[in-house]
Amino acid sequence: MEFKRKATFPEKIVREMIAFANTKGGILLIGIGDDGSLAGLKHPEDELHVMNEALKKVRPSLQCNVTLIPIANSRSVIQYEIPESKRKPHYIIGEKKIKESFVRVEDKSIKASRELREIVKRKQRMKDIRFHYGEHEKFLMQYLDEKKVITLKEFVALSGLNRLYASRKLILLVLANVLKIMPHEKGDLYAVR
Repeated sequence: MEFKRKATFPEKIVREMIAFANTKGGILLIGIGDDGSLAGLKHPEDELHVMNEALKKVRPSLQCNVTLIPIANSRSVIQYEIPESKRKPHYIIGEKKIKESFVRVEDKSIKASRELREIVKRKQRMKDIRFHYGEHEKFLMQYLDEKKVITLKEFVALSGLNRLYASRKLILLVLANVLKIMPHEKGDLYAVR
């Protein structure tokens, strides 16, 4: 659940909605402060318009249920109920047509890495995953047995693989349920399942 006092920065709010859709879903309330104070909105239709315009930048389009909840003094709260999407990953088209996607980790929405976006997309059309268990995979498993987690950057440095090839190996191992990915603001962490 996420609270916003107003839709002052609609693109930031849309990022939260994308994160909910790309993860397990959630509820976003506009008209409630971060501290839980119930301010409400005097003109909720203005906030709805601003949000609808911002949502036009989301691809694929985001499905959500919108409810106006009347409260005291002719004020309302807008509730957006965002289910987990079947069409993920969703992203917002930002400045210079840059696509940004987000996921929810605990109580934060964080920008999804290229690897996480690829994993989310490929899980939607999940097929049997095959990978070759070679020297790099063996090295990775031995490293994780001792250190417990690794980042893509560390894997590249330790294995001598180029970034793209190392990324592909990690993605395949996550899709094959050998590894798990733990999204993090400073770089995803990979660990044995």
